[in-house]
Amino acid sequence: MTLQTLDSIEILLVEDSPSDAHLTIKSFEQAKIANTLHWVEDGETAMNYLRQQGDYAHALRPDLIVLDLNLPGMDGREVLAELKADDDLKRIPVVVLTTSSSEEDILRSYNLNANCYVTKPFDVRQFMQVVQLIGDFWLAAVKLPRD
Repeated sequence: MTLQTLDSIEILLVEDSPSDAHLTIKSFEQAKIANTLHWVEDGETAMNYLRQQGDYAHALRPDLIVLDLNLPGMDGREVLAELKADDDLKRIPVVVLTTSSSEEDILRSYNLNANCYVTKPFDVRQFMQVVQLIGDFWLAAVKLPRD
């Protein structure tokens, strides 16, 4: 099977852990998929980015959001709920990438219309492989909405 490659994908990574964020960024780079990845560290900043407010007035709309659930302040569950309730933002696919394997978090995320839920592996190599799989699937195989 040949995967399509898109010209450029805008990705918003919402992750409070600098080490996990850097691993995620490195993994997307190694997947060699053309993209621009923007990283924010908390839910409030993510919503400002998505609504193009404040410092993010000129931010491009992401084609994909990779969202951690366990964020300081406004957590990822709240971001997901607010995002999917917004008619202007709800079509942006959201990949939940988190340490939680709680059935409650999984069900709640899907009930809030997450597009997929991935538990972060603790092993660095496995973590990088999982992120590369996310990239392969969401950025090369799936047709993303452009609006």
